[in-house]
Amino acid sequence: MSTQRSLIADARYEVIPMKNLESQIEFIPTGASVSVTCSPAKGQQATLDLAARIVDLGHVTVPHLSARLAEDATAVKRLGAFCRDHGLTEVFLVAGDAPEPVGPYDGVVSFLRDFLDTDHGLSRIGVTAYPDGHALIEQSVVHEALHAKQALLEEAGIPGFASTQMCFDLTTWKDWAVAERAAGLKLPLHIGVPGVIDRTKLFTMGMRLGIGNSMRFVKKNGGVLGRLFKPGGYDPNKLITPLSKQAQELNIEGLHLFTFNNVQATAQWQQKMLAKLS
Repeated sequence: MSTQRSLIADARYEVIPMKNLESQIEFIPTGASVSVTCSPAKGQQATLDLAARIVDLGHVTVPHLSARLAEDATAVKRLGAFCRDHGLTEVFLVAGDAPEPVGPYDGVVSFLRDFLDTDHGLSRIGVTAYPDGHALIEQSVVHEALHAKQALLEEAGIPGFASTQMCFDLTTWKDWAVAERAAGLKLPLHIGVPGVIDRTKLFTMGMRLGIGNSMRFVKKNGGVLGRLFKPGGYDPNKLITPLSKQAQELNIEGLHLFTFNNVQATAQWQQKMLAKLS
């Protein structure tokens, strides 16, 4: 099986706890891995409730746990207990978009330190990575935090992975990955790309979800990246194909599809691509 086909076959679907998911949840492929987002607007409990439901549907479920929404160490212990009680094998840790933390955790590093002391029962923990930079945090700070998370996971003996934000500039993504590897980053990487989504909706939701830098780049660029967007929608394979060629070199092991709850179209694209690459 080619690397590209393998990445697409095992792609993780990201869904958002919103009402528009109800008509789409049935289209999640059988046995697929599903990532459930967390936002200040919906709160951590909405993520946990949806994650529990998706577990019951038989999917590998990876909830996002927000550091800035954890009130205290007791809340962190409850999150660990939720993971064990629901038989989860992975979670994805995010700082979260809350303007101010509700407790002592401003970011993931301090949250992870306490979370690792809980009885979570997990076999892997994912963290965020930002090839295109973070809208609110200096790149040097983001870089140091990523390596601090890796160090904590290594010390605890828990395997991890780093899943990247959407980044449409292939050169930026590759340069970032090469530099991080040279700096000692060992965590396997998951490529974050949009699934099948309408161009206007992608721009609108992208700005709302904090990926404005890449979105503005694409809107202004009339060349190759501008051609990624067609009237019929965005083709995820335009990014996956070139990055899959360097998967071994950069230790890229996974594909994270931001579906924006457009699950049916993304699943149809996945099946079409698997048939094409057979």
